Amino acid sequence: MKITYLGHATLLIETAGKKIIVDPFISGNPLINGKILPENIEADYILVTHAHQDHVLDVQTISEENPTSKLISNFEIVTYFSKFGIEGHAMNHGGSWDFDFGRVTMVNAWHSSSFADGTYGGNPAGFVIESEGKSVYIAGDTGLTKDMELIPLFTKLDLAVLPIGDNFTMGIDSAVIASDYVQVNKVLAYHYDTWEIIAVDHDKAKNAFDKAGKELIMLDIEGSIEI
Repeated sequence: MKITYLGHATLLIETAGKKIIVDPFISGNPLINGKILPENIEADYILVTHAHQDHVLDVQTISEENPTSKLISNFEIVTYFSKFGIEGHAMNHGGSWDFDFGRVTMVNAWHSSSFADGTYGGNPAGFVIESEGKSVYIAGDTGLTKDMELIPLFTKLDLAVLPIGDNFTMGIDSAVIASDYVQVNKVLAYHYDTWEIIAVDHDKAKNAFDKAGKELIMLDIEGSIEI
C-alpha cells in the first residue's frame, strides 16, 4: 500500500490496483498554490470524512475527471453530491463494507460537519482501510476520544494517520495518546501547517513521539510512504 501526502488532510492511497483520494482539498491549499491540479488527479474512489470545505473542495472536479469513480462517505454527504450526478456508497458509524480494493470501516470522530452553504453534512468520521494484508486508520478531523480504543479490538493497525495541528483537532500531545489508544507505533501526521493557526514545530512534534517510543512521519507535499 502506497500513501502519498497531497497537503493538509488530502491523501492518495494506491492499493490492490486502485487509487483512493481522501478528503481532496488541493485547489484551495495555499501551500500547493497551483503546483498540483485536481483535474489531473486519477481516482477510482473518493473517500470523505466530513463536509467541511477543506476536505471536500475538489470532490466535484475530481469526480468529473474520473466519471467511473465512486464517492465513499456518510449518507448525508453522498446524498448532497448525488445532486451533481456523483455516484456514491453511503456508510455510517460502525459499519463495514468490502470494496474491490479491500474492506472499509467507518469509525467515530469528534468534530463537526457542514458544507460551505450551510447544508448539514452528517456526523464526522474516520475510516479504517484493510487491504493487501495491511490496515490503516485515517482519523479525519477529530479530538482525542476513548472510542479510538475500540479500533484495535477488531484489527491490528500498521499505520495511523492523525491530525496534529491543534486548535481545530488534536494537537501533538493528544495525538501521542491517540497512538496509544489505537496501539500503533507508526504515525503519519496531517492537518497541520496549512495556515498559521495550525502550524506546528516539527522538531517538537517528532521529539514527543520519539519519547513515547514511536515514529512520527511528516511528509513533504507529494512525498510518499509504503507499508
